[in-house]
Amino acid sequence: MHSSTYSRRRLLSMLGIGGLGMGVLGPALAGCAPSGTNTSPNTENRSTPQGPQDFAFASWSLAEEASKPVVQGLVDSFAKDKGISVDTVVYPYNEYLNQLTLQVRGGQFAGAAQLDISWLGALASLGKLRDLGDLAAGRGYTESALAAGTYDGVQYGLPWTIGAIGLIANSELLQRAGITTPPTTIEDFETVLTELKGLGDGIIPYAASTKVAQLKDILVWMQTFGSPLLEGDTVTIGDDASVEAVAWYKKLYDQKLIAPDVDRFDARALFAQGKAVMYDDAVVGKSAVLAEAPDKSLAEKLEPWSRPVLKAGDEPRALLWGHAVVVVEGEGADTAAEFAQWLTSDLDTVVGYFEALSLPPTTQEGLESEAVKNDTFTAAFTERITATATANPFWKFPEYAQMEAAVAEQVQAVLVGNASPAEAMKAAGEAVQALVS
Repeated sequence: MHSSTYSRRRLLSMLGIGGLGMGVLGPALAGCAPSGTNTSPNTENRSTPQGPQDFAFASWSLAEEASKPVVQGLVDSFAKDKGISVDTVVYPYNEYLNQLTLQVRGGQFAGAAQLDISWLGALASLGKLRDLGDLAAGRGYTESALAAGTYDGVQYGLPWTIGAIGLIANSELLQRAGITTPPTTIEDFETVLTELKGLGDGIIPYAASTKVAQLKDILVWMQTFGSPLLEGDTVTIGDDASVEAVAWYKKLYDQKLIAPDVDRFDARALFAQGKAVMYDDAVVGKSAVLAEAPDKSLAEKLEPWSRPVLKAGDEPRALLWGHAVVVVEGEGADTAAEFAQWLTSDLDTVVGYFEALSLPPTTQEGLESEAVKNDTFTAAFTERITATATANPFWKFPEYAQMEAAVAEQVQAVLVGNASPAEAMKAAGEAVQALVS
């Protein structure tokens, strides 16, 4: 298949951002044809060769102000080059999986779709995704990136960006509180948060997720406290480590070291405004925060932190994070697959995307580009956070979203005082076990 190539200068010009930098991208960044049979884009017995066809592209990035002009520019560039139309299907991140699942299951969507890597199993289980193994071959994707787009041994997703979710802090606020080195243990971390509370002015020491929609973040803290979450097909939530983690989170909540009603988007806004010292995010948070921050020097103050460990010598935990592009079989799927390959592996395209949104490429060539290597924040984030990131063990189950929701609802009950940590985690573990298939 032909893969269009654009110089970064031309690409950024088409995106409308040229050399203006990330500050112009906007204030916020977080998230129809009948389906066909499962055919390969390179099937040899295909009938008369067809030229490029119109297709649909589903994306939550098109719903977010900072990323919309960048992604729309890429879509428009590909469409213009091929002489086709691309129908964009847009849902906010928190609604995206449910809406896309309904569309795919009902045969109302065919084409390319942006996908959180954690959702791959859920969508692949519908049986309508194309095997993109042939398109992945020889494109230079890293092994870990390819693995993130694989489910049940099949390359359903072409990796778009891969990283992790970890702690990001504001070094200026840390210095104001007299904190010069990151805490390495949970005990030290709690001490640091208490010291940061003394900053006053309504500053939240840690803008941790406390809304149900994002309380799945607690899982990585459970792992930090020693819970495996899952052993084989046996759910371990409800063990001593998970109960201890939730009890600790509740203590932070009661002591106002974390705040109520915060999700990832709220945390970004608080951090951008200098109202939070640290929060959890992926590398993508950089562009979102900088676009919204009144402090135009904030980029120099962003400091990735390794997550503190329970005891010295433990390996810091981080959650693998990333986006892939999948193709749902149906009309236009061949061209949609070509788009997915170009979007995720063409060198100038992926480097331009990184320069616009700070989202790391998934090809070795992209990662070795000067733009990526010279970005000190990305380099530090990769070394301190991504290096020890692991996938959520529940992602292998199509019902993983319901599993996370079951845990989140029980943690929320603990935070607001409606359940004890032990009772809530016992109930959460039982609810998740019932969903194991």
